[in-house]
Amino acid sequence: MPVRNSPPPPRDGFQTAHWPLEIRLLRAERALEIDFDDHSTFRYPAEFLRVESPSAEVQGHGPGQKQLVAGRQEVGIVALEPVGNYAIRIRFDDLHDTGIFSWAYLYEIGRDQARLWGNYLAALKAAGKSRDPRA
Repeated sequence: MPVRNSPPPPRDGFQTAHWPLEIRLLRAERALEIDFDDHSTFRYPAEFLRVESPSAEVQGHGPGQKQLVAGRQEVGIVALEPVGNYAIRIRFDDLHDTGIFSWAYLYEIGRDQARLWGNYLAALKAAGKSRDPRA
């Protein structure tokens, strides 16, 4: 289910430096894949997107308030909804749908995915929690 975009004018007010050219929802793989205009391609597992959601529920309302989201290993993506020309809303099958993922945020977490994922796994371990929803 590819979606192709043409980059809008460079001044959007959302610090967008890289625009998505194609967005692919890979339901069976529980992943999202995005090709950006600088030839970068990022593949985001649904679990990663869910635990890094930019929503206030996950990120809190200020610095240092991020919540640790455990038990989302099997989460899937139900739908993608465009938000203006600067973002998408991702609807997850655990009913989370309040995160607005801007192109700038998606590029940033794609670029930093290995570090963010490692930090997440370390935080789970430190908290004695698991990725497994049955744990």
